[in-house]
Amino acid sequence: MTKKQLALEIIERLKKEYPDAGCTLDYDQAWKLLVSVRLAAQCTDARVNVVVEKLYQKYPDIDALAEASVEDIEQIVRPCGLGHSKARDIHACMKILRDKYGGKVPEDFDEVLKLPGVGRKSANLIMGDVFGKPAIVTDTHCIRLVNRMGLVDGIKEPQKVEMALWKIIPPKEGSDFCHRLVYHGRDVCTARTKPYCERCCLKDICKKVIQ
Repeated sequence: MTKKQLALEIIERLKKEYPDAGCTLDYDQAWKLLVSVRLAAQCTDARVNVVVEKLYQKYPDIDALAEASVEDIEQIVRPCGLGHSKARDIHACMKILRDKYGGKVPEDFDEVLKLPGVGRKSANLIMGDVFGKPAIVTDTHCIRLVNRMGLVDGIKEPQKVEMALWKIIPPKEGSDFCHRLVYHGRDVCTARTKPYCERCCLKDICKKVIQ
């Protein structure tokens, strides 16, 4: 079985296992996902979802966050860790959205990538979830699982993993595939405990069934 064939089989099995998988960050506007994904660095999505509720109660739109002080934003987002750098990036990002893009998140990948605090993982998440464009989000679950499954061979650098996956994952499947890897990585193919290989839907085709 080639890597491309293996990828297609894994995609189909994960679709059946997690038919409704989607982004686990709560948002109803593109700029809110931008805020949440910055806060999610080294923090759980569940905690981010709680913190942003408080943030938006005080600063309900792009203009309000752009006008807020970094210190005030930091006080609210501190529970997510790295409070000052995250607050600084959110503030700067909202000012750019307001002043350069008319209060909208740009649809161009490279333009999103230029925003403060936005890396390839975040930009891909925006492209896939907000704009429905081909995207591959190489978070920690994705990197761990695709190595274990044999879709990539010992590659840990997020961008290199992304580039390798673009060669074998159909563009229309990339975004949903990565969301399903998050669910599978949390429930079955875990990092901090021994993976539950015995109840994994991929156990007969996974390269690394962990004994």
